[in-house]
Amino acid sequence: MRHLLHTAELSREEAITLLDIAEDMADTQQREVKKLPTLRGKTVVNLFFEDSTRTRISFEAAAKRLSADVINFSAKGSSVSKGESLKDTAQTLQAIGADGVVIRHWASGAPARLATSGWIDAGVMNAGDGTHEHPTQALLDAFTMRRRLHGAGARGKGLDGVTVTIVGDILHSRVARSNLWLLNTLGAAVTFVAPKTLLPYGAEKWPVALETSLDRALAAKPDVVMMLRIQGERMHDAFFPSVREYSRQWGLDDSRFAKLKDSALVMHPGPMNRGLEISSAPADSAKSTVLEQVANGVSVRMAALYMLLAGKEA
Repeated sequence: MRHLLHTAELSREEAITLLDIAEDMADTQQREVKKLPTLRGKTVVNLFFEDSTRTRISFEAAAKRLSADVINFSAKGSSVSKGESLKDTAQTLQAIGADGVVIRHWASGAPARLATSGWIDAGVMNAGDGTHEHPTQALLDAFTMRRRLHGAGARGKGLDGVTVTIVGDILHSRVARSNLWLLNTLGAAVTFVAPKTLLPYGAEKWPVALETSLDRALAAKPDVVMMLRIQGERMHDAFFPSVREYSRQWGLDDSRFAKLKDSALVMHPGPMNRGLEISSAPADSAKSTVLEQVANGVSVRMAALYMLLAGKEA
């Protein structure tokens, strides 16, 4: 694997292989000594042009547990804030000998530009670009679903026949897009639920069912319900009447939660807005996978870095 930019570019075999390697990585994290020598001598740069806590820390932990040298680069307080271009930044990373670059950028397509520009020889991993994609979030979500639904030893399996309902600000969500392509590749059926104003233009041509009523969608008894936060920082218009109205119609409150089937999973990529898209009862219940998703993120990102930087040698 040269780069990881989009989930749509992963074949079923590649996706399952990556999830299986993540299982192996998760096993190593149960040991007293969690560190592996796999990427010793490699340098991984976390290049973040957008604020992040979970993703940056998760990638840093993953790289360090594989014994890589890690350089954290934040656009704030760097030469980028003085007007340095992505090209100049990339050439600086090339000069210091970066083997892998994990990039989060506010502009959709920036990781692909970095990967195909010829500015840098390093493998590039997309850690979220604008409203476009967030591949490792989708991979850790799929990993979490597979573990919960098929058990920790579910190596070689996809998510065939699993029904996943993704609810909320689909329009601005790179998580929803990445999950859609990956879940389809793994055999799951996906439904997007949102007000019409928060469904992406052209989504009716995607391999997804579209619904504007959360109650109708939940009546179908999905296996997985994934709630998304409202991304106010990306909104420049009024997409719904009020926060209270949104919560009433599209929030997973206690009464809707009580109607889910016993085996259903409740997921959220975080950070959660309790009382808006999700109430405390589902967020803190045994059905919730929120903290598992964070923990699994390290194993999945270890697997992705391994395939990016050590796959050929291995």
